[in-house]
Amino acid sequence: MSTTGDTTTERVLLALLTMQRESWEQGITGQALLDLGRPEAALLIADAAVTRQQPDGRLGELGGSVGAVNGAACGEVVRHAATTTGDPRYAAALAAQLDWLVRRAPRAADGTLFHLLGSRQVWADTVYMVVPLLALTGRTDLAAAQVAGHRRRLHDPRTGLYAARWDEGRRELDRPQPWGTGNGWVVAGIARALRLAPRWPADLRGELAGHAEEVLTACLAYRTDDGLFPDVLDDPGTFREANTAQLLGYAALTGVADGWLPASWLATGAELLAAAARRVDRYGRVTEVSGAPDFAGPGTSPEAQAAHLLGQAALRRARAAVSPG
Repeated sequence: MSTTGDTTTERVLLALLTMQRESWEQGITGQALLDLGRPEAALLIADAAVTRQQPDGRLGELGGSVGAVNGAACGEVVRHAATTTGDPRYAAALAAQLDWLVRRAPRAADGTLFHLLGSRQVWADTVYMVVPLLALTGRTDLAAAQVAGHRRRLHDPRTGLYAARWDEGRRELDRPQPWGTGNGWVVAGIARALRLAPRWPADLRGELAGHAEEVLTACLAYRTDDGLFPDVLDDPGTFREANTAQLLGYAALTGVADGWLPASWLATGAELLAAAARRVDRYGRVTEVSGAPDFAGPGTSPEAQAAHLLGQAALRRARAAVSPG
């Protein structure tokens, strides 16, 4: 594999590759490898996700998994494998994942996807898991509809922030707190979707970009003196959490690189990544993030490792866009 020339990036990547990963973590790892310019390694990530594909089409899931949407995060890297190798195994796996997502996954009456099997809950996390893949595969209308459905249930227009979970059966918020990582998933998911499908209809692209900027701006009001955020954004008594900064930084820098945010966001995005990078330990682990496996307290996680790498790749793209010479 090629080298980035950045020793911190290399340490973070090595630590990520040693970690046990759930389906969405496998997917975001593959995305990070693609963004870092390591397509052969990304192909191996895709191969493992297809090997673990469930009969219903969910990629990267172990037997008994109740995740309804997380495997879709593997779809981008499986598409990469299908297009670069021509192996029909990957094309068939991607088609099965999309069929599950578009037709068969559990959802509300308006089509908004539920996050778990056997549950009628809508989670902010789902935006990142499904919206980029739908956009990448030409289903921008469905991608925008998923954002809209999650926004109706979870977004508070008074604060600009997303709650974590909604219960469709009770028609009320199940976890009303504005979880920092959940808000990060929303803006990062929109940013990646806009990047992967540059031919968005202009009205949809403008609406999504404006909404992402709204949420980014709202989150920044809760940035702490160390550049990070409380785990629950409006509760300073919760622990200082680093992955929120990485996801927000990735979204901001992607917006600059792709032209839907002004260049002034470059400094903000770089500062957010730098704050989180100060939490990388000598083993390359991004510490003080919402920690695996239950994400209920501080720790480490594959998703935070991958978000660090996505952010660094976005920083390079944004700097090149602002100073192309």
